[in-house]
Amino acid sequence: MVELTSVPEIDLATVKGRAIKGIAALTGRTFLLQIISFFGFFLLTVFLGTAEVGLFFAISELVAILGYFSDVGLAAALIQKKEKPSVKDIRSTFTIQQILVLTLLIIVFCLSPWLRRFYHIDQSGFFLLVSLLIGFFLASLKTVPSVLLERKLKFDLLVVVEIIESFLFYGLAVFLAWQGWGIASYAWAVLARGVVGVILIYYFSPWRIGFALERESLRHLLKFGVPYQANTFLAVIKDRLMNVFLWKIVGASGVGILGWAQKWAQMPLRFVMDAVMKVTFPAYARMQADKEELKKAVEKTLFFLSLIIFPLLVGITVLAQPLVHLIPKYSKWEVALLALYLFIVNSFWAAVTTPLMNALTAVGKIKIVFKLMVMWTVLTWIIYPILAIKYGFNGVALGAALVSFSSAIAIWLTKKYIDFKFFAPLLKPTLGCLAMGFGLLFLRNFLPLNIFSLILLIFIGGLFYGGLVFLMVGKSLTVDVKKLFYAFKNH
Repeated sequence: MVELTSVPEIDLATVKGRAIKGIAALTGRTFLLQIISFFGFFLLTVFLGTAEVGLFFAISELVAILGYFSDVGLAAALIQKKEKPSVKDIRSTFTIQQILVLTLLIIVFCLSPWLRRFYHIDQSGFFLLVSLLIGFFLASLKTVPSVLLERKLKFDLLVVVEIIESFLFYGLAVFLAWQGWGIASYAWAVLARGVVGVILIYYFSPWRIGFALERESLRHLLKFGVPYQANTFLAVIKDRLMNVFLWKIVGASGVGILGWAQKWAQMPLRFVMDAVMKVTFPAYARMQADKEELKKAVEKTLFFLSLIIFPLLVGITVLAQPLVHLIPKYSKWEVALLALYLFIVNSFWAAVTTPLMNALTAVGKIKIVFKLMVMWTVLTWIIYPILAIKYGFNGVALGAALVSFSSAIAIWLTKKYIDFKFFAPLLKPTLGCLAMGFGLLFLRNFLPLNIFSLILLIFIGGLFYGGLVFLMVGKSLTVDVKKLFYAFKNH
């Protein structure tokens, strides 16, 4: 068993090296994770109907809301803390979290009869709710081991756990859905994932479980944790609570359509950005004193995110319609195409705004991020319901696109605190994507609608974009790749 006090702190040079290695390792392994998620979700949306998919999305959002009340930001505070956290810090965090988790579970079980009546949840839906609540409790047990790994930037081990969890979840869910288990497919998969995940994380990052309520430790942690959690709580109100609210307006089928569209629109973000954000948060935090290094890091982040995410979003936009018509049993999702295109607009903005919010949070500018979250939350709750009532699920997607343009304010505010260049890192990837997109649209009109044509379009698009990027930034890209391999070799 590893003692908590043996966790070493690391210097800036090591942070930079491990961050580069961490991003590459996380991106590579997360790519595998997202491949599993991609095919798993795709197969589930083949075997299940829009209402069944919508019920899972809606209940998952309901339970996910609880997660944001379960640690009051203490886990993030442990990661952000400059000094090495003490045993009392960690055990106090664990104790508070478990008290909150158990309290929330009791509240939800007491409210469950009302929830079933209000949302017309049947017995299978209630079983899904119970399984997700059990999964919520199991996930809370993983917080401390995960924090210990993140502070050491050992993200590769975290991703191993996530890959196994994801493979188990989607593998079991798809098999059961194929066998006709319906919504219960999700429920059993959630339970299996939760149990296996806890076992694995404690194997990779064991710690002596203990309870403590150290007043001084909690005071220091809550100083960062509460504002941080206030921001995430606003994100819950803006996104997850809104989705639960919309469940009543557009119904389970409408939630399923929105979930499908949003899932595919955000897939490029999940492929790359989640890994980058997870690594850059502690890395940025340790670069707080070096403004020039922080500036360069932010610009590099924007460049690489746009380099990878932008062409994927353009590709989805061009190829979504023919794919829906070609795939057997997938025509039921044709109604979601307009929503998909509108959510893609939102994803373009998210690709460049999210890393900036991450940087501001990492360097302690929590109040700025909080004010931005207030703005986005207010806009969301004003625009979404009005458009949902008037235009249904497409109105919700339109609202998401409109709200995303307010990200320009976030960019302007970030530049006041971090003197980075915004347009320069994005220019060449954007030009390459536009050229690729128009080229694919032109070619699509001359090719027959079949799988071979789609494969050809994907191949030509990738080759064309890759060639353009190499011509525009080939030299600097080669230098960065060499740095990446050097980081792997020496860290």
